[in-house]
Amino acid sequence: MDWTEIIVTVSAKDIETAGNIAQMTVPYGIYIEDYSSLEQEVLEIANIDLIDEELLAKDREHGKIHIYISPEENPAEAVSYIKERLQAEGIGYEISSDSCDVESCLVSWKKYFSPIKVGEKILIRPVWRDDFEPDGRIVLNLEPGLAFGTGTHETTRLCLEALEKHITNGCTMLDVGCGSGILSVAGLLLGAESAVGIDIDEMAVKASRENAKLNHVESRYTGIKGNLADEVSGTYDVITANIVADAIILLSSDIEKLMNDNTVYIMSGIIDTRLDDVLSALPASLEVIEQYEEKGWICLAAKKK
Repeated sequence: MDWTEIIVTVSAKDIETAGNIAQMTVPYGIYIEDYSSLEQEVLEIANIDLIDEELLAKDREHGKIHIYISPEENPAEAVSYIKERLQAEGIGYEISSDSCDVESCLVSWKKYFSPIKVGEKILIRPVWRDDFEPDGRIVLNLEPGLAFGTGTHETTRLCLEALEKHITNGCTMLDVGCGSGILSVAGLLLGAESAVGIDIDEMAVKASRENAKLNHVESRYTGIKGNLADEVSGTYDVITANIVADAIILLSSDIEKLMNDNTVYIMSGIIDTRLDDVLSALPASLEVIEQYEEKGWICLAAKKK
């Protein structure tokens, strides 16, 4: 089975932010075409002002990000995640794939998605796989569809490991950027009394509700379409945000109004180069109590001092 190449085209001014978002979808790097500063870069590097005509004909107004997805991963999930995060940043885009359409890729990818053990307590089971042994773990049944969040990415696994430590029986949970609902469902299975999931993507909200139903926790789950936490109120015992660093920074500026004195605020999706930015954006009243790391990705847990 061939790899899938996803090509994301954005305005040249947005290429850095879009590149950071794309980088979160794969652990092995991306390729960016950006010719907006072609003449200056050629002069600085090669000390010449003669440039090949083919290069001169390249689009200077837009950049292209090439993402390569292996057969074992989910191209549809990557596309859904990129679309959601670009929309959240207000970035216009075009996305194409040169090997297969997203739906076909999703069907093929399912063959490679096996049950996954996460942390000490959870086993994620794709609903189409019956060949698994719980080994005493809580089984989280998952049909990700086109929504981000399968447990295969480091950011989600780190969040789940943090949840295992901080979910207590009867607590309340808010999941910002819920995607497939994997974190909300895990929280409910681990003992939370109720969970609210919010996402900017209607498809993600629908997927999260379906996954709650698959795990028989739909009566305790509420899925809401909205930007960050704009559509929610009240306070929660556990808040998760598995989103990009810039979105965490925006959320953190107003997060205290959703926290009680003992709330644990779990942030993931932070690439290590953005850690200082995220830490700087945390309100002075909060302190980081735990830090989880895997392959350049970081998850933080914070509480009020």
